[in-house]
Amino acid sequence: LAWMGLEMNTLAIIPLMARHHHPRAVEATTKYFLTQAAAAATLLFASVTNAWLTGQWEIQQIMHPLPSTMITLALALKIGLAPLHAWLPEVLQGLDLTTGLILSTWQKLAPFAL
Repeated sequence: LAWMGLEMNTLAIIPLMARHHHPRAVEATTKYFLTQAAAAATLLFASVTNAWLTGQWEIQQIMHPLPSTMITLALALKIGLAPLHAWLPEVLQGLDLTTGLILSTWQKLAPFAL
């Protein structure tokens, strides 16, 4: 359920990012989508690995260090936390000010909540 919420959060901003039909906006949207898809796939794989190792699907109570590390890295990539932040300046350069502010603030609330 948490993974689905993060994906809905990602898919909701993509039309806002791509509304300007400028090559930089299209490039920023593509980079954002691919980065978020990689982070979401890592998060889903970590959840499956946790279920395989511990026998439970709880994402809030992870006992094994491997899924815990994978979830931390996936959420850091989703947020744009250092050292996984290389995509963030490139994406923000291709956006206008309001969309960049939404991406930098509002879009980070869901991963921070996890």
